[in-house]
Amino acid sequence: MESIRIEQLIDKYFEGQTSTAEEKELKNYFSSSDVAQHLEQYVPIFGYFTQAKEQQFTQTIPLHTKKQFNVLWISVAASVVLLLGIMTFRFLETPKTTTDEYGSFDSPELAMAETQKALDLVSQKLNVGIESVSYINEYQIAKDRVFK
Repeated sequence: MESIRIEQLIDKYFEGQTSTAEEKELKNYFSSSDVAQHLEQYVPIFGYFTQAKEQQFTQTIPLHTKKQFNVLWISVAASVVLLLGIMTFRFLETPKTTTDEYGSFDSPELAMAETQKALDLVSQKLNVGIESVSYINEYQIAKDRVFK
């Protein structure tokens, strides 16, 4: 009668449906010496749990690994390289003069002539753009004919 109950508990155990009390009952049964012959194959499974309880971890866990040490040095080296690169760029950069970039004129007539040249160039570029947009007018006329 007891072996039938144990077989039912084993089936429930392998399906994951046993309660804590039922699992304790299985462990007690398989740790005893009067296990049925056809159930002896399960003794190592449940015997493992009692044996695992007695084991203790005795090794020490290192708090600082060598990998962290290498990461520290790599980050320091990367920072130094970055600083050297920025400093090299700043010192080797050629200074730019601001007065020659925009030009300066001594006579107002010369300044007026240069300004007119620049405005004429802008006007030419705008006229090219307006010519390419003129096709929109033709589209509007065609649309008005169709949708009267």
